[in-house]
Amino acid sequence: MDAKKTIFSGIQPSGDLTLGSYMGAIKNWVELSNDYNTYFCIVDMHAITVRQDPASLRKRAISQLAQYIACGLDPADNTIFIQSHVPEHAQLSWVLNCYTMFGELSRMTQFKDKSAKNADNINAGLFTYPALMAADILLYQTDLVPVGEDQKQHVELTRDIAHRFNTIYGDVFKMPEPYIPKVGARIMSLTTPENKMSKSDKDPGGCIYIMDKPEDIMRSFKRAVTDSDTVVKFDPVNKKGVSNLMTIYSTATGKTLEETENEFVGKGYGDFKIAVGEAVVELLRPIREKADDLMKNKDYLVSVYREGAERASKDAYRTLRKVYKKVGFVER
Repeated sequence: MDAKKTIFSGIQPSGDLTLGSYMGAIKNWVELSNDYNTYFCIVDMHAITVRQDPASLRKRAISQLAQYIACGLDPADNTIFIQSHVPEHAQLSWVLNCYTMFGELSRMTQFKDKSAKNADNINAGLFTYPALMAADILLYQTDLVPVGEDQKQHVELTRDIAHRFNTIYGDVFKMPEPYIPKVGARIMSLTTPENKMSKSDKDPGGCIYIMDKPEDIMRSFKRAVTDSDTVVKFDPVNKKGVSNLMTIYSTATGKTLEETENEFVGKGYGDFKIAVGEAVVELLRPIREKADDLMKNKDYLVSVYREGAERASKDAYRTLRKVYKKVGFVER
């Protein structure tokens, strides 16, 4: 019997992958993948809670797959797939909708945030998508969910749903735990460091993308917001911009925050910002180059997502079949 525990995580293809996505999520996936059974998903079903251009969504899903692999996720060792290719996600989601309370969904911070940003399209999917996220996780009897701080609330809701279902029907779902890395968990915008780095950032200079050209990366870091002081010191309350740059530098170089502080004693922010930019350029260069190469081999990428979906569906069906039996559906 396989003693390895299981991890599941996914990112929406609603925009290009950001430096925050890499440092806060994918980098940790790669580090964890040797020790766990892993399922890494391109969650395109979640993406359509906000209107998407169909052609762009398809293109970004394939590009995201290439970037996953370029970041170090080997398809031979990880189950990598596109969410909409595994129908069990939608099937379990409906059942879990019936075990998720209206009040619980009303309290979700991301629903409030996205409703405010998309006031003309507050659809039912936007409200209930935490139940789909719970299905994503619970289908694979997941032990560990690598997430950023902003998604921790959804994992807690998933646990509540699993506990509710298990209390009624017995031991059906494993109780997943969130995994939040200590450094790099939350990369903030370069221009508004109070906010998370996001592909929906209104200021394009605030966000670095994995596929950005070196000159664009350097330009963004040179313009990054700091403060009126000149000291490179980690103080996330009073020096948000500088602390964010330090987190990025530490994650890119492997240096501790203390080592970073010592390295820039007596140096100004100009030198510091250039050093951070150069570290990020070198970190992302091999990823960008490999992703570009992979995008030239569409047949390979198709084979990866088809094989990944086949493996995922086989494992997911085991859980779905058990759930259907528990709730009283007739076996087909």
